[in-house]
Amino acid sequence: MGEKRMLIVPVELVKKIDDNRGDMSQAEFIDFLINSQLKQEAKEQEEKEYATKEEIRSFEQDIKRLLKSFLDFFVSYGLELGKQSPKAEFEELSSRLRELEDDLASEDKGKEAKIKWK
Repeated sequence: MGEKRMLIVPVELVKKIDDNRGDMSQAEFIDFLINSQLKQEAKEQEEKEYATKEEIRSFEQDIKRLLKSFLDFFVSYGLELGKQSPKAEFEELSSRLRELEDDLASEDKGKEAKIKWK
């Protein structure tokens, strides 16, 4: 900081600086405040790179809805083609789809819907 410049600020601001700067000079105190603010902004930007718990839950629910839509499509597609599947297998698949739909409605994290193809 070899070169110096003059900064014109309101009297109230100078009073706030003088009241809070302690043993620091006005220039040191202003430099300290600016650096602190810049570090805080950089820290907040780093924190924004991670997903929150709510975003993860929302993502999980969206994936479950997508899976349900995917299964609904293929079940109805198979039925449209006239594929003859055993009634027990169809009932099992339907019950699993209902379980998945109930799981989406309840938003209970402990349940998982697993579908096993034979």
